[in-house]
Amino acid sequence: MNLVFIVLGLVLLVLGGNWLLKAAVSFSLRLNIPKIVIGMTVVSFATSLPELIVSVKSALENHADIALGNVIGSNIANLGLVLGITILLSTISVEKSFYKTDWPVMMIASLLLYVFIAFDGVLVRYEGIILFSLLIIFLIYLLKFQKIAVVDEVVEEIEVQPLYKDILLLIVGGVGLWGGSELLIDGAVGMAKSFHISERIIGITVVSVGTSIPELAASVIAVLKKEKAISLGNLIGSNVFNILAVLGITSIITPIRVTDFGLLTSDIFWMLAISLLILPLNFFPTKMKLGKKEGIILLLLYITFVLKMFL
Repeated sequence: MNLVFIVLGLVLLVLGGNWLLKAAVSFSLRLNIPKIVIGMTVVSFATSLPELIVSVKSALENHADIALGNVIGSNIANLGLVLGITILLSTISVEKSFYKTDWPVMMIASLLLYVFIAFDGVLVRYEGIILFSLLIIFLIYLLKFQKIAVVDEVVEEIEVQPLYKDILLLIVGGVGLWGGSELLIDGAVGMAKSFHISERIIGITVVSVGTSIPELAASVIAVLKKEKAISLGNLIGSNVFNILAVLGITSIITPIRVTDFGLLTSDIFWMLAISLLILPLNFFPTKMKLGKKEGIILLLLYITFVLKMFL
């Protein structure tokens, strides 16, 4: 039953997040907000809602290891699993913004998270405020200096809907996210107890991979359609949002207190290492391109990380 709860929870989270996303974009278009602004703000927040809901609820119910493990695991999965599979299927070109803004911001966010929790094992309110404030500064910078950025494909696909549809999607999406988070957390905690393993391991593997499925599906579909719009920047942006928005907002609502210190002695170092590795992979052996060799390296690293969890 725990596995059923987890699967149903993830399905509801994905559907609920998608419905909320459509409603939010439609409302934004109705207000004549520029598409580039919608793509960088509304879409980014909406696609991080499943992780946010799961992390806030986990922390409030004293399952902080699931909350933190979900974010750290998602960040590792985005670069190791999702990017690895994507570039195995098709070589992608990397934009200059990768080493000018995207990668440095991701590393700053990751290192800041480490500094905040490594010494006392808790992420408190003022640290959450700092993280979230950095996100606002980053978004303002992007909007001011990168206005030539490509408009998010999601925004292009969604049109203004009748008001009653937007309201209905908001309500149904919100209920879906709430119900999904309930089922996912109950299933994850139940599975941890059934198999006598820590909540941290369930959070950093099962829950984090589950919440990364939308990114994986979107990336693979884009590659199969031969749409080159899929970029490393999208996945790095997701990692930045996971730390600055998800953990930032969660710790503002309630402190995130680590109980399984494997998160701090092992997992967070894996996140930092794979984030750091992305830089040299972009220059060797082929400059500003990621292909099969890099994909194999990233996938092997991710498989090693997961196997290490259970050995």
